[in-house]
Amino acid sequence: MNKVIMMGRLTRDPEVRYSQSRAGEQMAIARFSIAVDRRFQRGNSQDGNDTTADFFNCTAFGRQGEFVEKYLKQGTKIVLTGRVQNDNYTNKNGEKVYSVQIIAEDIEFAESKNASQGGGYQQGGGYQPASVAEPSPRNASADDFMSIPEGIENDLPFK
Repeated sequence: MNKVIMMGRLTRDPEVRYSQSRAGEQMAIARFSIAVDRRFQRGNSQDGNDTTADFFNCTAFGRQGEFVEKYLKQGTKIVLTGRVQNDNYTNKNGEKVYSVQIIAEDIEFAESKNASQGGGYQQGGGYQPASVAEPSPRNASADDFMSIPEGIENDLPFK
C-alpha cells in the first residue's frame, strides 16, 4: 500500500499549467510544496520539544489541480492525502538524480480562512501569522469560513 497523509502549509504559491488529456480536454496540473512540522526532542529547550519542518514537493491533477489553483496560496494550511511517487531522472552530465514527490489525491483546508490570513514561514519558529487587512465581509461568514459562490457547488472537488 502506498498512502500518505500530511498536514502542512504551502511554502509558495502553486504553479499551475494545463495540458491536453487523452480525451482532448485540458487538464490542470498544479505543483506546490508544503512544509510539514516534525517534532523532535532537544535538550536546550524549555520543555524538551522543538519543531522543525520537512518540505515536500506535491502535484495535483485534474479537478484537484483546479481546486489548488483557485483556493490555495502561500501559507494556506492543508491536509493532503495521496501517494509517494519516484521522480528519478538522469541529468545532462549523465548522473542519476533520485527524488520523490507526493501525488495529491485529496486536499482539504486544515483551518478557517480567518486563521489562515497572512500565514508565512518564519525561520526557526514555524509558521507565524502576520497582520493583514480584515477579510471582505462578502467573502467571510460569521464562522470565518469563505462563502462558496452560488452555482459552483457541483464543481467543487469535495462534498
